[in-house]
Amino acid sequence: MSKGLIATLAGVAAIAMIVAGCGSSSNDSTSSLTKAQFIVKADAICKAGNAEIESGFEDFAKEAGIKENEEPSKAQGVEVSETVLIPYIKEQSEELRDLGTPSGDEEEITAMLDALDEGVEEAEADPEALFTSKSDPFGAANKMAKEYGLKVCGQ
Repeated sequence: MSKGLIATLAGVAAIAMIVAGCGSSSNDSTSSLTKAQFIVKADAICKAGNAEIESGFEDFAKEAGIKENEEPSKAQGVEVSETVLIPYIKEQSEELRDLGTPSGDEEEITAMLDALDEGVEEAEADPEALFTSKSDPFGAANKMAKEYGLKVCGQ
């Protein structure tokens, strides 16, 4: 699998993970975290998530016999999206959700979560969209997260 595809998918996953984590914890509708603290903690989670996703992509490429600098087939791209990217996004979002929401950011966070939910649904319905120029299921969520101030995720 090419490093470019891995980087692109990791970037999409990273921002999706961070946006997924921007919501309130299910146990606590507010948090004592400041926005700056939230960004630091979320970026740390995202950095670890990026490493897991990249490792998953590399393992997939090795198992699928995809040579370095070789693009995967459409079927392989769909499979890696379904078996690596989307599941990791869902798994990591739980850890990020536990951070809570900085006070006063609820509306902005809700908008990001709504955009993420739509992106996840689109990615599940059309995993090919994650690695083609058709569309970016996480484009709106990516933009909102960057505007929120996230530094590691979405870059």
